[in-house]
Amino acid sequence: MAKGKNRFVGLDVGTTKVCAIICQMDRDGVDVVGIGLHPCQGMREGTVINIEGTARSIKKAVEDAEIMAGHQVSSVYAGISGGHIRSFNSHGAIGIKHKEILAKDISKVMETAKAVAISQDREVLHILNQEFIVDGQRAIREPLGMSGRRLEAKIHIVTAGTCAAQNVVRCVNKAGLEVKEIVLQSLAASQAVLGVAEMDLGVGLIDIGGGTTDLAVFHRGSLVHTAVLPLGGNHITSDIAIGLRTSAEEAERIKKRFGCALAGLSDMSNIIELVTLGERATKTISQKLLAEIIEARAEEILELAHQEIVGAGLEEKMTAGLVLTGGSAQLDGMTELAEMVFGLRARVGIPGGVGGLVSEVLTPVYATGVGLVLYGYDQEAYAENEENGSWLKGLSRRLRYWLTDF
Repeated sequence: MAKGKNRFVGLDVGTTKVCAIICQMDRDGVDVVGIGLHPCQGMREGTVINIEGTARSIKKAVEDAEIMAGHQVSSVYAGISGGHIRSFNSHGAIGIKHKEILAKDISKVMETAKAVAISQDREVLHILNQEFIVDGQRAIREPLGMSGRRLEAKIHIVTAGTCAAQNVVRCVNKAGLEVKEIVLQSLAASQAVLGVAEMDLGVGLIDIGGGTTDLAVFHRGSLVHTAVLPLGGNHITSDIAIGLRTSAEEAERIKKRFGCALAGLSDMSNIIELVTLGERATKTISQKLLAEIIEARAEEILELAHQEIVGAGLEEKMTAGLVLTGGSAQLDGMTELAEMVFGLRARVGIPGGVGGLVSEVLTPVYATGVGLVLYGYDQEAYAENEENGSWLKGLSRRLRYWLTDF
């Protein structure tokens, strides 16, 4: 990469935490050189509710990452989620008058597909190619130079509430940073935890964050559906706090240390000691009781995700099953519960495709942060390869996914 362009940061601004990952990139790929993780104060269910508090959390997370990396950063790829996210598929078609499909034809059909009405209170985050169709022949990735009379394009459009997106930008700016691009968190996480083979076969990504659960479905290598559900790990913590009459902090502690999402896997004889609310004294409960509380809410989250996928008519297209990521994906029994709800194979998504501080990020908590790094790398590498006319365009990405599959 060109000098001065080989460092940037992925910024995952979540309901419970801000994660900043600084990477250094070259033609061989991406090395993580700095990591910062700080509790987030100012977000609720993926949406900014306190600009100053969120900005302070961002600043602290980035400063910690800068200290580890040994240098400062000035711009970020920032993740976004929340109930304001909306997405839909669009379709465009044109007739071809000459013998072969030219670049201008592809541009024209894309413009036709993108010509949809977007309300003034919304802005487009992503326009993602799904497939081209030439004279009824589907699943064409690159129609340039092909013969045909009719060219069609299918795309996936992701939009966000304008005010919600602008508030994320304001928070980052107040922390002294520039936003290069706002990226849908589930799209970013997919970059880190999914492989090419899975996306080709059809796979569902379920990212269980603190305040929301992000859903993305891929088929034939393309993103075909996204959604944001208004439940997450914080709701599990709240249920524990209410059910056991303890503080949110104590509920989070025992959830992380003793939690299990499937009561059948827990042991009645395992006893947990916790501090009760408003008292200095402690009490004991069985691990099975804790698991029963967790399972009820975890099953509700997964059922909502299942209903969303069934409603979109995509359940039978997820041949490769499910990939769970986000902090709550680490709970024992979560993959088994997902398999019971969906009737599909499930696994936990661990970030891959990066070098450097690999051992530090091998947890679902960092899936979105690492994905933002990889997304940014793809954008930077593509722009430079376009400028240089390099035949290496896209090679690094394919190699990375091959290694992730391996």
